[in-house]
Amino acid sequence: MARYTGPSWKKARRLNYSILGGEKELAKRPYAPGQHGQGRKKITEYGTQLQEKQRVRYVYGLTEKQFRKTFDEAKKIKTGKQGVNFLFLLESRLDNLVYRAGFARTRQQARQLVTHGHITLDGHKADIPSIRVKPGQVISIKESSKKLTIIAEALEAQVVRQPYVEYDEEKMEAKYLRLPEREEILPDIKENLIVEFYNR
Repeated sequence: MARYTGPSWKKARRLNYSILGGEKELAKRPYAPGQHGQGRKKITEYGTQLQEKQRVRYVYGLTEKQFRKTFDEAKKIKTGKQGVNFLFLLESRLDNLVYRAGFARTRQQARQLVTHGHITLDGHKADIPSIRVKPGQVISIKESSKKLTIIAEALEAQVVRQPYVEYDEEKMEAKYLRLPEREEILPDIKENLIVEFYNR
């Protein structure tokens, strides 16, 4: 299944969850799209689990294959809960941390910056969005890309950063300090439903 490239606001309304953050998608019309969007039936237990899984998948912009692969990786981690470890692995992706650092306004934009070679990891070129960043590693903008308008606008619009990402304005680089606390990422998500979905 290919990555979803359709309208994100429509998908957010279908899932009743803000994919881009900020709740803008749901502010005007907080109901599902389509002719019957306002008359939805009661969701089954399976439907609830599927919806929760889709919410997280679309937030991080992964294909089903990538999403499932990451879930299976989380299963192999011996310490902690599988669902929480799964979210930590997703949060540690390079494209996500480029977004968290404020170099891009959305994760999609961050992924594009990475694939186009504008990002370095510990001083080395990193053009694979799924690279797993480890605490202590430094993400920075390539020297020749520091004057890009898209990056400047994103940094200007950035108000608050997550406490596990430290940003150096002078060097235009961000350090991944530590793994996030569970309450710091997607607090509205019930990761146990995703675990139940895949283990059913």
